[in-house]
Amino acid sequence: MADDRDHAGELGAGDSASADVVDARPDRSSFVSSVFRKKNKNGSTRSVRIPRDRVPTYQYNMNFEKVGKCIIINNKNFDKVTGMCVRNGTDKDAEALFKCFRSLGFDVTVYNDCSCAKMQDLLKRASEEDHSNSACFACILLSHGEENLIYGKDGVTPIKELTAHFRGDRCKTLLEKPKLFFIQACRGTELDDGIQADSGPINDTDANPRHKIPVEADFLFAYSTVPGYYSWRNPGKGSWFVQALCSILDEHGKDLEIMQILTRVNDRVARHFESQSEDPRFNEKKQIPCVVSMLTKELYFPK
Repeated sequence: MADDRDHAGELGAGDSASADVVDARPDRSSFVSSVFRKKNKNGSTRSVRIPRDRVPTYQYNMNFEKVGKCIIINNKNFDKVTGMCVRNGTDKDAEALFKCFRSLGFDVTVYNDCSCAKMQDLLKRASEEDHSNSACFACILLSHGEENLIYGKDGVTPIKELTAHFRGDRCKTLLEKPKLFFIQACRGTELDDGIQADSGPINDTDANPRHKIPVEADFLFAYSTVPGYYSWRNPGKGSWFVQALCSILDEHGKDLEIMQILTRVNDRVARHFESQSEDPRFNEKKQIPCVVSMLTKELYFPK
């Protein structure tokens, strides 16, 4: 599917010239803050910080020379054989993400219009680099997609084949470090109509240098939508998920824990966006992102 059914936008933004779209194509037969607002006496608002207890034992160590590498794969144009349309608006996403992750301290590189082989090669080579002086790794995929698949410019490739390069048994210098994947792409062709609503302590084993770590541990996958559904993108503003992600990261990226951040992203996408399309089949649709976490500790980006 595509994350580009360019027929949706922020709620109330009824600009037909910038209708929202999904990052999929319907016919795929040829392809398999802890901050609350309080009013003071003169009626203005001020931020009130709520104390938060952090237990270092349960947090990832971010005290490294580098935060880490961030790879952004931005696929906008696709070979005719794929049947996929141009993903207008994705350059807005890539630009916003570049600035956002660079401000978090990542070393960010953007790669445009990658083939499936190119995506595999980029991530394989990244996994073979020495990350000993890095706290974590991040990868952002912007493309058309289907369930468990992501499009290169020339076809589809399994997402798992891209991410598996960073398993604990294959990328030793990222062992026990967070590996973050953000995926803006469709995961099916279902549409969400929406529904009206009212408003343990460490034990001796942990200190044993011989203890085992699951090879799939310390991954986090933040998908723009849940399995089976379209993912929406606005040609003028970018995808809903990336707009929300960058907004929350800019505001709370160095304050909140990653799951708190992504929960707020879920809330923003769910409540602030609704598709606007001249095609009634795609009008007034909703979207909810999906977070799959195998993280074993809390993740706070360094201030």
